Amino acid sequence: MKKSDFHYELPPELIAQAPLPERSASRLLVVPPGDAAFEDRHVRDLPGLLRAGDLLVFNDTRVIPARLFGQKESGGRVEILIERLLPDNAARVQIGASKSPKAGSRIALDAGGEAEVLDREGEFYRLRFHVPDALENWLLHAGRLPLPPYIQRAPGADDDERYQTVFAKELGAVAAPTAGLHFDDALLQRLRDAGVEFGHVTLHVGAGTFQPVRVENIHEHRMHSEWLNVGAELVQQVRRVRASGGRVIAVGTTVLRALESATCVNEAGDGELHPFAGETQIFIFPGYRIRSIDALVTNFHLPESTLLMLVSAFAGRDRIFAAYEHAVREKYRFFSYGDAMLLFPESGK
Repeated sequence: MKKSDFHYELPPELIAQAPLPERSASRLLVVPPGDAAFEDRHVRDLPGLLRAGDLLVFNDTRVIPARLFGQKESGGRVEILIERLLPDNAARVQIGASKSPKAGSRIALDAGGEAEVLDREGEFYRLRFHVPDALENWLLHAGRLPLPPYIQRAPGADDDERYQTVFAKELGAVAAPTAGLHFDDALLQRLRDAGVEFGHVTLHVGAGTFQPVRVENIHEHRMHSEWLNVGAELVQQVRRVRASGGRVIAVGTTVLRALESATCVNEAGDGELHPFAGETQIFIFPGYRIRSIDALVTNFHLPESTLLMLVSAFAGRDRIFAAYEHAVREKYRFFSYGDAMLLFPESGK
């Protein structure tokens, strides 16, 4: 299977540059299984599209203000994007600079303090931050929100709130789990009133989520690593919902990655969901059988991206591409601040 099998043409004007005033006002393309017609709805319609006893699973990760700027000892300007927090005020980062900084050098940070370059592995550096507080606390006032590269503007004050989900809790992501951005408190209450249950996982979205697939043969692609936690309480909740005939609906590809990882990467090896905390490099593309969910709420994804491959594995590549053609024709808004889809599996289970 080739990377080019997942290419599609997207008019640039359909890439959403800002969120809508109301989270749940985003459009929702419902993609039923088989050949059933697509439905053009809105996210606020979800209470009527789901059933009492269904379980929505959200990712409760919280985005770090992970972008910093500084100056090398030589005077060259540097942009730092934190990919992951490490012990002892260290971090794994990407660095943008005219010349790569060397191990042992220091970067004076515009926000105060400095960063010491410890080493480099591939495109990532390891820095130790000499700042007056624990790094994660210091970043809350010193860092800038890392909007995705396809949003062609600087982050504004509104993004501090709108690029977080309303249920964000566990600090550690450098990109938002964007399907969750469509849910506001009013919609969550309407879903509760409709008998829909909620559960949570944590998966800290890393900067690798924006890295392109650089090989044509996707079997040769090395997937980035992300940290996740699927707790025992959620596992019991999923088993109870499934036993009573309810459906498990992932809100976002990060939730699907977490649940599939906790299904595959466990000592039991029985194909069932088990508690799991740790790293995942799971790469899901057509041919992989997804067992952990019954439906998926997701945004639209970049051409040739691993996330487009993932949703194609779930709903079928031809079905996904037909849905994307419909979305382009109907002028849906794409990517992080764009519209959403409700997908059902190719098998129609």
